[in-house]
Amino acid sequence: MNRNLLLLTVCQGLFLTNNVVLIAINGLVGLSLAPLGWMATLPVMGYVVGGALSTSLVAQTQARWGRRASFLIGLLVALASALLCAYAVVAHNFWLLIAATVVAGYYSANGQLYRFAAAELAAPAFREQAVSLVMAGGLIGAVLGPNLAAYTKGLMSAPFVGAYLTLAVIALLSLVLMALVQFPPVPVRAAGASTGRPLGEIMRQPIFIVAALSAALCYGIMNLLMAATPLAMQVCGYPFSDAAFVLEWHVIGMFAPGFFTGHLIKKFGPLPVMGVGVLLNAGCIAIALSGVDLNQFLVALFLLGVGWNFLFTGSTTLALRAYRPEEKDRAQAAINFCVFATMALTSFASGALVTTQGWAMLNWGSIPAVLLMGAALLWLARVSARPSTPQTAQP
Repeated sequence: MNRNLLLLTVCQGLFLTNNVVLIAINGLVGLSLAPLGWMATLPVMGYVVGGALSTSLVAQTQARWGRRASFLIGLLVALASALLCAYAVVAHNFWLLIAATVVAGYYSANGQLYRFAAAELAAPAFREQAVSLVMAGGLIGAVLGPNLAAYTKGLMSAPFVGAYLTLAVIALLSLVLMALVQFPPVPVRAAGASTGRPLGEIMRQPIFIVAALSAALCYGIMNLLMAATPLAMQVCGYPFSDAAFVLEWHVIGMFAPGFFTGHLIKKFGPLPVMGVGVLLNAGCIAIALSGVDLNQFLVALFLLGVGWNFLFTGSTTLALRAYRPEEKDRAQAAINFCVFATMALTSFASGALVTTQGWAMLNWGSIPAVLLMGAALLWLARVSARPSTPQTAQP
């Protein structure tokens, strides 16, 4: 843990604070402003759609100006979009709120690259631990995010305006910290130098397929259930403070394992760790289907968080082995596009299903994705057992 990694870890925590607050409040704000109830999570969907649309632009920005410049631009966008969200609520403008969250997606597309940047701030032998430790910075968001949403809910006359204004302050703090991080310089590419393999060739590798699929599906399942939790708990009669408490422990589950996930991956390899993540996802669904007691919400969402950590950290480690340094911007953008596209779909489905079909149906619908991840891991394990080729990295 060097100085740059420490600063990036704090920035990761503030990024997750932003995400947790938006997930916690956007569905409820959307429900109060939307013309129809099933539109409640469209502001959540707007955030991830904006992220998906921004992946290519962020990749180009990073390739041209480097990590720090791109990350600083993303934080400026976070500041502007938070202020726009606050104004949209005051003006009771549902569509402006959605537009603001789409703009905020540019920040999300940048923040999703913090974990890849972490690997560049440590020696090669410690890449897994660096990725894991920076992701552990999400504990800041785990504690700060839900409490921030709860305590700032009534800060202004319009509900949750204070939360959006607080996110603007957090963006300013992140700007200061990110400006202090020293990233490796952007390599100067000589004229005629190789830019690596075509993206299609990179994406056809089994290791890339499983890394992208696992990252997308684990984020999709997590987003589907987490975004619906405040709405489901409201339907069950729980106050927002209870929903914030459940989300706090969910996000603790997402990032507390970061202190040791990297060591587990280093010792056992990413596939076994990801396999445990699949089992934890299955356990989450089983508990969620068993009832709607507060403790069942709490334990299910905590297991969902830990399972996400194992799967997402493992898939990130797999991805690092699927591309060469000169290919990183394109490859990382492709993975993040898969993640954001899946999150956009699940954000919309989350609100539509929980308000029309209920919490149980939402969980039943998550089972095929969990089974698909398990099958993908088994397939990669079989492929990896065969003699390797120059194009296929071994997990």
